[in-house]
Amino acid sequence: MGEKKKLSLAAQIFIALVLAIIVGLLMQNAADFANAYIKPFGTIFLNLVKFIVCPIVLFSIMAGIVSMKDIKKVGIIGGTTLVYYFCTTAIAITIGLIVANCFKGFFPALTTTDLSYEAPAGSSAMDVLVNIFPSNFLKPIVDANMLQIIVMAIIVGFAIILLGEKVAKTVEAVNRLNDIFMKCMDMILKLSPIGVFCLLTPVVASNGAAVIGSLAKVLLCAYLCYLLHAIIVYSIAVATLGKMSPLKFFKGMFPAIMFAFSSASSVGTLPLNMECTESLGASKEVSSFVLPLGATINMDGTAIYQGVCAIFIASCYGINLTLGQMVTIVLTATLASIGTAGVPGAGMVMLSMVLASVGLPIEGIALVAGVDRIFDMGRTTLNITGDASCAVIVSNIMKKREAKKG
Repeated sequence: MGEKKKLSLAAQIFIALVLAIIVGLLMQNAADFANAYIKPFGTIFLNLVKFIVCPIVLFSIMAGIVSMKDIKKVGIIGGTTLVYYFCTTAIAITIGLIVANCFKGFFPALTTTDLSYEAPAGSSAMDVLVNIFPSNFLKPIVDANMLQIIVMAIIVGFAIILLGEKVAKTVEAVNRLNDIFMKCMDMILKLSPIGVFCLLTPVVASNGAAVIGSLAKVLLCAYLCYLLHAIIVYSIAVATLGKMSPLKFFKGMFPAIMFAFSSASSVGTLPLNMECTESLGASKEVSSFVLPLGATINMDGTAIYQGVCAIFIASCYGINLTLGQMVTIVLTATLASIGTAGVPGAGMVMLSMVLASVGLPIEGIALVAGVDRIFDMGRTTLNITGDASCAVIVSNIMKKREAKKG
């Protein structure tokens, strides 16, 4: 019986990815058909993923907190995670700015006269702070507001820890609910090869020829930064702080990386990311806390994209950015990455904030808006890989702490 070996999910997603690119290129003249009849099946798949993500974030963080049985431990894990996310995001945008400056001479000077782009309203730092805290128990779940769901889960989780033995049955219920939603996710993820194919084919069909044009250099620059950041920063971090071979890490992350690349949704990749990090040896209590937090606030890929696009848009308008302006971009992009949720297209909202912070024309976004989805695929992949590296590192740090205590 055991002769017939099933293709692993990673292999299935990879095949779907390759097929989508081939079919997309063949369908360049029929892009409308691809968007009308293939994309909806991809959208159905993404809808199912989005449907399950809120309960998964809520119950997995609660289950993670409750399993620690110690508020101090939650604080240490949370603090370490935030420091790591802030540092990698700042490094990411610095890499983006350095590489983009090296590319500056290659960027095409595009005509910028007939551009228009309506910037979405940005919010001030205080608004972002206020919006982290929910004013209603159900609204964050209805709006899929990840930061608020995380705050809810932390408050309820702490309450359960503080009530101790009295609520043993509740702890059991939280764990069972977490299991149920994880099983739902498991069922939905089995459809991911079909979802990947249906999401990616229309993107390739619509953009295939256009990308070969003037924007290829900007995309090349951004992807080069994504690769550099993953290979240098994550490899060093995982090897030194996580005590894991980078090769093992990237190999273990392969299914999540391909899924993120084709779906362009870091929140959607969350459940698969949890599976990958746990199979790499990250503890469940850490990954169930670190990854949902990362999917919401850790956006290294998005930060690189901001840096590259800011330099590109500036060079299109013939503007040279000063060092001070670049420092402003680093700060704005690092902070904006916390205020924007992990949904496809959030990068555009952030980019308008970053451009406004250094006085660049916001209409410039129209230059990159057409291929934003292709930037998005790479930046999402980097975002979730960063989250996973953090889970592996924090897991290792916590194991060391436990060993010292023991």
